[in-house]
Amino acid sequence: MTTVTKVDLTKSLDGYRARAGDFRLLDLPPSRYLAIDGHGDPNTASAYAEALETLYPVAYALKFASKRELDRDHVVPPLEGLWWADEMDAFTTARDKSRWDWTMLILIPEWIEDALVEAVIADVRTKRAPVRLGDLRILPLSEGLCLQTLHIGSFDDEAPLLARMHDEVIPEQGLRLAGLHHEVYLSDARRVAPEKRRTILRQPVAPA
Repeated sequence: MTTVTKVDLTKSLDGYRARAGDFRLLDLPPSRYLAIDGHGDPNTASAYAEALETLYPVAYALKFASKRELDRDHVVPPLEGLWWADEMDAFTTARDKSRWDWTMLILIPEWIEDALVEAVIADVRTKRAPVRLGDLRILPLSEGLCLQTLHIGSFDDEAPLLARMHDEVIPEQGLRLAGLHHEVYLSDARRVAPEKRRTILRQPVAPA
């Protein structure tokens, strides 16, 4: 019987590498995600909880389908999110979560084609379909040149680091913001204390 090796994309893809205190410039290749959009405070908006309750079952179903049909197994990638608001100070100073728009994401491994993703979604629909399954989509993302760092601590303590990234580090490197703020949640917020959470903060950039 052949043993299928399980791939951990957080250990093999450069986009999942970051260190606290280090602002690293990297050029990311195009990727695809399972994605659901929403608006409002992630702590209180029902749409946010429903988004996660949809993303994870599909991501795990995709993992099992990949192992079964393609002989390729993988660890389900971490949750990620794109965040924006009409005014950027909603993130960096005001932290007014009621003004936030977001797209929650889970990476689709590059060897899995869209047809298999669609088949898995259709299969999930025939079972106990999550509330927001109809809102789930495949999102191609080409962020290209990005600056990223690692934040350790509560999500609510990100503001000073984001302000430094946006207002100091990016301009000092002759760059400008060129895309949506992107977060990668390396820690499971349900199991890790706020002060120990590890979150990659990523900002697509371009020459100023």
